[in-house]
Amino acid sequence: MFTRYAIFYTPPPSGLFDTAARWLGWDSRAGETVQHPGLDGMDVAAITATPRKYGFHGTIKAPFRLAEGQSRDRLETALRDYAQAQPAVTLERLALQADHGFVALRPAAPSPALDALAADVVRHFDPVRAPLTTADIARRRKAGLTPRQDRQMLDWGYPYIFDDFHFHLTLSGRLTPEKSANVIRTIHPLIEPHLAQPYRIEALALMGEDDTGFFHELTRAPLTG
Repeated sequence: MFTRYAIFYTPPPSGLFDTAARWLGWDSRAGETVQHPGLDGMDVAAITATPRKYGFHGTIKAPFRLAEGQSRDRLETALRDYAQAQPAVTLERLALQADHGFVALRPAAPSPALDALAADVVRHFDPVRAPLTTADIARRRKAGLTPRQDRQMLDWGYPYIFDDFHFHLTLSGRLTPEKSANVIRTIHPLIEPHLAQPYRIEALALMGEDDTGFFHELTRAPLTG
């Protein structure tokens, strides 16, 4: 039984996925904790504490509760059907960056096609989403949302969508610029060998949040349109 669901991008089984899962300490595909790499002088567990429970992913539709009358089976079928009609997206490449206060893999160049896919997923799957609770809204507003982001949160359940969407595969929690630079120097040789140039976004993953807050990959739907 899962408390919430989400639609993420997760890399296919690969050196990149395995390396990032070990870095974070959680393999969302296997549904198990994994040992962090041993790095002298770096507390990897502390650096990755915030993103760990989500696994290695890029958010497409943020976590949500199911609306009344919806089910996991129906959502899995809907995602597979949707993905069959959508083409894969090819990025110029991914690059390690420290933007917005945390380290992540981000597209090295803008991708209107990926932005359009993410916006369409938000709209297409919104009918399966239960409304936010009062507590959800209050928690989101603690982040200091802009008026547009606040409206998007109320209308679509999440503030960072449409023009505020910035695709990223998270590798750390909030860090100072100095710590971010140190993390990038440390993990660059671990991550860089696994990055294809260009990089292909070729599937969407349905994720489920268990009662401890950790996310599990339930199905991965190839983009074959």
